[in-house]
Amino acid sequence: MTGLKISEVAEKSNVNIETVRYYEKRQLIPEPPRTRAGYRIFSLEDVDRIKFIKRSQELGFTLNEIKQLISISDDKTQVNSEEVFQYSAQKIDEIEAQIKDLEKIKKTLQDLTVQCSGSRSSDGRCPIITSLTGGDSHE
Repeated sequence: MTGLKISEVAEKSNVNIETVRYYEKRQLIPEPPRTRAGYRIFSLEDVDRIKFIKRSQELGFTLNEIKQLISISDDKTQVNSEEVFQYSAQKIDEIEAQIKDLEKIKKTLQDLTVQCSGSRSSDGRCPIITSLTGGDSHE
């Protein structure tokens, strides 16, 4: 039986072996056939699938969302562009919300940093520490 060993798949996919096993466990890649000795034998399609998963993660998709995208992609009877579009549009909305949240966090930290520039609060602590321990909120 010819094919790729798990170490080869991991190397070609630029992930570690544990990641390949985890994706198999999560059913993101199909369970590969095994040799008589019990070794997994992977294909180049598995490498492509793992690369797809990693690229999708880089775009912010969760493994559950990626599993659904794979399911849509694997459905050869009907490629539903509208469904993929909806996933992408929803992901864009989520990213925009995260950006807004991060901007608020950045502003709060900037305000606290200015206040902390060598000064201390009434209890002698840095305003950042006071804020983080539930003291005065500077939002």
